[in-house]
Amino acid sequence: MQLLDGKKTSEDIKNEIAAEVQQMKSNGEKVPHLAAVIVGSNGASLTYVGSKVRSCQQIGFDSTLISMPETISEEELLLKIKELNEDDHLDGYIVQLPLPKHIDEQKILMAIDPDKDVDGFHPANFGKMALEMETFLPATPFGIMELLERYKVETSGKHTVVIGRSHIVGRPMSILMSRKGYPGDSTVTLTHSRTKNLEEYTKNADIIITALGVPEFLKADMVKEGVVIIDVGITRVDDASNAKGYVIKGDVDFDGVSKKASYITPVPGGVGPMTIAMLLKNTLLARKIRSRK
Repeated sequence: MQLLDGKKTSEDIKNEIAAEVQQMKSNGEKVPHLAAVIVGSNGASLTYVGSKVRSCQQIGFDSTLISMPETISEEELLLKIKELNEDDHLDGYIVQLPLPKHIDEQKILMAIDPDKDVDGFHPANFGKMALEMETFLPATPFGIMELLERYKVETSGKHTVVIGRSHIVGRPMSILMSRKGYPGDSTVTLTHSRTKNLEEYTKNADIIITALGVPEFLKADMVKEGVVIIDVGITRVDDASNAKGYVIKGDVDFDGVSKKASYITPVPGGVGPMTIAMLLKNTLLARKIRSRK
């Protein structure tokens, strides 16, 4: 069994990007500029956005954090989006989700300029991904593909089972794993909450990508020997014996499943760190695309 170490791999990617940014500076070119919009004071969102800003500083990107009150109206937020779309100094930006309940998330995401949509959520970018055109891939699926490639995990002709059909992870993964080329060329089964006899699929899977959000759902008796496991789940589970009062669990019963797996991502330290690294990679791509215009 080999760990797919997202923490180490994400640091490798950041170092590679930092070297490119240094070269840009040496050539007198503009360095990539990423902005993050956060509405309200959701603790998890603040932590996540803070780590994005620190990562930008680490690799030499310019970054801007735009904090807006939870009471902001949808119209005011849309005006800010318009302003960011028109800002020539900005290569890409993200709007941190979730947004307050009185704001239509879909309307906000639709308003983002697809050329600056480094989260890869805009339908124009999703469509390009499905057609295998150059575009911004959603950061978490992008990170998974990068892990598979860097660890040289064989995907061609393999049966990949994706658990969960969210637009952020499950559905894009089903598209990417079935695309032509490497990593890809898999036969993909997309399963979800209405799938009957899920174990019949997981027991026959060569690769399982689970983004369910149910701690330790996937047990050892549900997988075959040599399976590749990508665990996207991340759930806080109360644990009085832990100093923080909780532990982080993935969708996979790691202790049991790891004994049968050929490759497996840990939680934490697997897919999570890759997400931020790929957001930075998308911002670098945005900068390159804009420089061609």
